[in-house]
Amino acid sequence: MVAAGLSGPARASAGAVRDYVLGVQMLNGRGELLRYGGQVMKNVAGYDVSRLMAGSWGTLGVLVEVSLKVLPRAPAEATLRFELGQAEALEQLHRWGAQPLPLNASLWREEAGRGVLYLRLRGAVAAVESAGRSLGGERLAEDAAQALWVALRDQADPFFTDRPAGLALWRLSLPQTAPVLPPVPGQHGAAWVEWQGAQRWVLAPPAAAPALAAQAREVGGSATLSERNLTIRRWGMGRWMSKTRCSAPQPPPARRIRPHGILNPGLVHTA
Repeated sequence: MVAAGLSGPARASAGAVRDYVLGVQMLNGRGELLRYGGQVMKNVAGYDVSRLMAGSWGTLGVLVEVSLKVLPRAPAEATLRFELGQAEALEQLHRWGAQPLPLNASLWREEAGRGVLYLRLRGAVAAVESAGRSLGGERLAEDAAQALWVALRDQADPFFTDRPAGLALWRLSLPQTAPVLPPVPGQHGAAWVEWQGAQRWVLAPPAAAPALAAQAREVGGSATLSERNLTIRRWGMGRWMSKTRCSAPQPPPARRIRPHGILNPGLVHTA
């Protein structure tokens, strides 16, 4: 989860996984065992290399040990289901986001040709129960809700694991206020929408890169392609990461962990 930078369905409310990384022990491309950060929350001077590891896909080092900040579990949780089109779902999420509601996670997708919005509430018992009554919708059984969110978090749903041959998984990182994006040529089904609209998953061929990149850039976001061979490419963010060069001179700590193309060579590119 740390190496891939996958923050899970609650990212919009709980923050990114990198925000919870306190320290790491890692093996760099020179075979050196290095430690950055710590095991408790405190202000640390210098370069925050430990958080740099979040989302680096193992290109900067092999994670040996990770120290994470943890929070107590919320006393109450509920998942509501609504039948809504994507545009209507986004509008509702933006409206609810402006209210004092214990919103924790959301997912919009198509089921049997119908748009369905799942909304997870999490917080104090009174707040969750009050929000559940005021928002309406169908309340999911606890085991069904748990299975839904775990499969989404771990990308274990057939949407991620059993996609048709020739299609790649695209991740669009967009502003929450971005509108519904039209399907690109070759797209399979509707996009899955998370994080109140900020994260969208699309199944489309790699050749759809120009169209998806243009859509993402137009609304101020970026597109990431994760192919079956795990090659990661990003569009719309400028230079991000390369196996052979960086966009600026590297300070001493970064030069020390730079693997010189040894670890996962060719995994991450920009276009």
